[in-house]
Amino acid sequence: MPKSNVGLQILPFSKDKDTYALVDKAIEAIQKSGVKYEVDALETVLEGELDDLLEVVKQTIYATVEAGADEVAAEVKIHFRPQGTSIEEKVGKYRED
Repeated sequence: MPKSNVGLQILPFSKDKDTYALVDKAIEAIQKSGVKYEVDALETVLEGELDDLLEVVKQTIYATVEAGADEVAAEVKIHFRPQGTSIEEKVGKYRED
């Protein structure tokens, strides 16, 4: 299967828990998944097979709720191309050495 990219923004809601701490739990779930990823200020971009990435999205939502979120909204962007795509081809030329 070709590699895809998924942009994921987790938006946890909680009366009692710190938002950043809940987002940290979502990122921790991504780290544990083993997929390639990059954390940015407003979203995390994942790279891998689409089915695997969608499973990671689900796991981040569950991890955020398990950490104490009352509810979770997620914004998901998917870039699928039959021949594959990568984070590097999108942003590599903008990186500082």
